[in-house]
Amino acid sequence: MRVTRIVYLNGAWIPEADARISIFDRGFLFADAIYEVTAVIGGKLIEYAGHAARLQRSTEELAMPCPLSPEALLAVHREIVRRNDLQEGLIYLQISRGAADRDFAYPQDAAPTLVLFTQAKAVVDNPKVKTGISVAMQPDLRWARRDIKTVQLLYPSMAKMEAARLGADDAWLVEDGFVTEATSASAHIVTKDGTLVTRQLSQAILHGITRASTLDLARRAGIPVDVRPFTPKEAMDAAEAFITSATSFVLPVTKIDGQPVGSGVPGPVSARLRELYIAEKLASAI
Repeated sequence: MRVTRIVYLNGAWIPEADARISIFDRGFLFADAIYEVTAVIGGKLIEYAGHAARLQRSTEELAMPCPLSPEALLAVHREIVRRNDLQEGLIYLQISRGAADRDFAYPQDAAPTLVLFTQAKAVVDNPKVKTGISVAMQPDLRWARRDIKTVQLLYPSMAKMEAARLGADDAWLVEDGFVTEATSASAHIVTKDGTLVTRQLSQAILHGITRASTLDLARRAGIPVDVRPFTPKEAMDAAEAFITSATSFVLPVTKIDGQPVGSGVPGPVSARLRELYIAEKLASAI
């Protein structure tokens, strides 16, 4: 029997079935909302400080107030873990500008809507770690401010569905001849000489928290890192490929557009980085 989750909605703890948001909420009408995802392992938050900092940046970029102080927001994350006895999985947080009569102009007096909910999931023992995932190249038709983590996820959903139709697990998005990122993760390759290549930060990609940690771990482990765009052909000719995200950590990509990457099995660089990432982030979880 499915256990009903307890969710957080604007200061109240309620069963998920009782959660209600106005039809005039701008998150619903305009996708005028941002979100964050924090992994939980052993009942502790993974890389929370990075996600909280990115949330603050997103609110500032959209001139959207956060209804809770940093200390209160951390307390809510810990409480939702406790109330749902979440040992392993994810916490999704979403802030919208709030409810107001429909108008493209931002309302001046709307109260933000804040929602948090949990999702139990095996984030460490992901079966795809052993096999890798397959991706299909798709055009990147998202809006230009991908550095803001908004809920505008329709096109990534469309790209993922098209990838599934083609028999792949996910899509890598391509713009102006270069890979930007996956539908919900950062994209990386490892060249035949062992160099990790990933695109530089800009408005074209999300500033991934797991991406930043993985690059730091790679440099400390003596793995050469080249921060630059790469082409789909480079990716298909690479020795390895992988994605990074809060939901998958470091996950190998073993097939692109139906063709094997390298030997067609997860490679040693991605395996090492995943091991290093999990060990370090478990040790620093809060």
